[in-house]
Amino acid sequence: MIRIVTGARLAALQQDADGARARAREIQGAADRAYAGHLRTVYDLTADAEAAERAAEANRADAEILREILERTEAQLTDARATVAEQVARIEALSAPPSADVPMALLLYYGKPHSIHPDRSAAYAYAATLGAPSSGWVPVGERPATELRWICMSFIYDAGHDHFRSVTAPAVEPSGGAL
Repeated sequence: MIRIVTGARLAALQQDADGARARAREIQGAADRAYAGHLRTVYDLTADAEAAERAAEANRADAEILREILERTEAQLTDARATVAEQVARIEALSAPPSADVPMALLLYYGKPHSIHPDRSAAYAYAATLGAPSSGWVPVGERPATELRWICMSFIYDAGHDHFRSVTAPAVEPSGGAL
């Protein structure tokens, strides 16, 4: 079949083809703009995701450091609690009234009371820190206490009568029952 195309028909077809090309260019431009917007969005989202991953890694590192600090602090707190418990027990033991018939030592300095110690060896050791000889302590004898620099006297606290008595002197009741 042969078809004869007239000039008007050819011009109309040419015009339709030009319109279709223009429409194709418009659609291609819109598609290019949409694709460019999509690429920008993907780029922005990728950058945000990478920044979030870096922040998460930094936060994990900070959390690990804080965990280590917390563990050390908990260990120190446990040690401190144990130390406080030991000190409380020791203070309570030292604060308790002395039991009956347990001799203690009174340290005198030129005849005046200086300090009380749980036993003679503790009194001698304390006096040595103050310049007294660490050995060579002798009984007082007949000399007055005010002439001697250091004297150590043993005594017992009598809780029943709420008084102290010398270890060296006999426990004699006063005449008439007076205390």
